[in-house]
Amino acid sequence: MSGPLPRSPADPTSSSPTADPGIAGLLARCRFPEPGTALVCGVSGGPDSLALLVLAVASGCRVTAVHVDHGLRPDSASDAVVVAGAAARFGAAFRAERVVVPEGPNLEARARDARHGALGPGAATGHTADDQAETVLANLLRGAGVNGLAAMRAGPAHPLLDLRRSETEGLCRRFGLDPVRDPSNGDSRFVRNRVRHELMPLCSDIAGRDVVPLLARQAAVLAGDADLLDGLAALVDPEDARGLAAAPAAVARRSVRAWLTGEGPHPPPLDAVERVLEVARGRRRATEVPGGDRVARSAGRLSLVPGPGAHRRTGTAGSPPARTPVQSPRDRRGG
Repeated sequence: MSGPLPRSPADPTSSSPTADPGIAGLLARCRFPEPGTALVCGVSGGPDSLALLVLAVASGCRVTAVHVDHGLRPDSASDAVVVAGAAARFGAAFRAERVVVPEGPNLEARARDARHGALGPGAATGHTADDQAETVLANLLRGAGVNGLAAMRAGPAHPLLDLRRSETEGLCRRFGLDPVRDPSNGDSRFVRNRVRHELMPLCSDIAGRDVVPLLARQAAVLAGDADLLDGLAALVDPEDARGLAAAPAAVARRSVRAWLTGEGPHPPPLDAVERVLEVARGRRRATEVPGGDRVARSAGRLSLVPGPGAHRRTGTAGSPPARTPVQSPRDRRGG
């Protein structure tokens, strides 16, 4: 931290966010759990996550700010000092975590998964409407379906989705917070940065208006459609070949996707799902699926013979696995 933090311009005698009259309007558009609820907040030290910390405390939650250091920058550990200072100032608990990002492709996804593991299930992140719009476009570019275009779901895990990035930055200025500026956010090697700095402004220019509200509204509408389809898919036994083949294609695909995903972090690609449906329809005898597993048909039933990814599975042959809606990969990101 770069020296003592100045007091809030709105209330020079207190650092309490509840004493600031400007907080109420922002809180009315947030989706925090009930006051008194324990809430882990992923706080990187950037403006969005610092605003999350301030608003979570103001909402009455019992907040623990968690900083996750990926070790990807030489000075990354110092960011925790900023978060610890902010947590102490606003009366939140603090925890620092250090993770090792595994080797492999897609650094963004690997770092996100490592961060999410450190934060734990149900942690809140500071994603805003701007992040939501960027996610819609990024998912569109990778060929996502309805779930991907529905992007993040508003709720306790993403309580700031109705706020704009300019508002979180304004809140930090209001309370004299000096956010961390991660230089990787300007690195054009990452798709999200190019979407933010190049594609989003171009879309707004072509549309002649700010497209963030449009894309965020589209995501909210598609979230309802995705929930409906997931509910219908949960009624289909993915191991019943005849029932699966008779189900509407959109429902059958979701049933198979949930079956193959199990407890794994990522759903299978569309081509793997379509091959399984070909087995159900009797057009294939068997097919390989991601992880080296194999799906085969016998006596009208599909069976999944586990490969190296067997630890991910919860279902057993002859009985449908526990079913939960499949999330977009962006839904599992920390912030």
